[in-house]
Amino acid sequence: MEGASFGAGRAGGGIDPVDFLKQPQTLLRVTTWIFSIVVFGSIVNECYVNKDSQHPELLCIFNENESACSYGIAVGVIAFFGCIFFFVLDLHFQQISSVKDRKRAVLLDLGFSGFLAFLWFVAFCFLANQWQRTTLTRGFAQGADAARAAITFSFFSIIIWVVLALRALQRYRLGTDMSLFATEQFGTEPSASYPGYPGGSGVESTETYQSPPFTETLEANPKGYQVPAY
Repeated sequence: MEGASFGAGRAGGGIDPVDFLKQPQTLLRVTTWIFSIVVFGSIVNECYVNKDSQHPELLCIFNENESACSYGIAVGVIAFFGCIFFFVLDLHFQQISSVKDRKRAVLLDLGFSGFLAFLWFVAFCFLANQWQRTTLTRGFAQGADAARAAITFSFFSIIIWVVLALRALQRYRLGTDMSLFATEQFGTEPSASYPGYPGGSGVESTETYQSPPFTETLEANPKGYQVPAY
């Protein structure tokens, strides 16, 4: 894209909503946003159950470890709001006129995506480990599907956030395309000089301006003028 900066066109360009929604980055953000809802929604709604009839209190289904459920919910909520924030940032990215601000936005996207990929990796390992240690009682069996869904979509979230981080890294490496200011105004060789002002035909005329010769000579005694006698 001529004159592009960090993967987007020049500031002030129009945004086509249909093309924006079809972009791979937008589809990835929407997908991981849905995955985050599935994870924390499954844990909140179905992963707090009664162990049996003798224990009326609600327990976390992941080996009765409250930290596992709390961590899964926290990461899901962070990913949920993070997706919304960067979705809006992507929507207005082309309106950012400053190259430095665009660079900061891309670096923020890169850092956040990498951080979320790490958090989801920890969540997947933590939840899977605690689920392996869980003894399925009659009460816990009711939330088994929700627990498996939380673990599965945690794994898928790792992949998507890694892809988002790689795309942000690609945009950062792309940087600013200066082709808009190249070749036409400056020479291609390093030693080429700056072009001067355009001239005419390039051939200097050898003719010089000459005033016409005097056709009349000055008379010694102009007519009608008499030299006074002393």
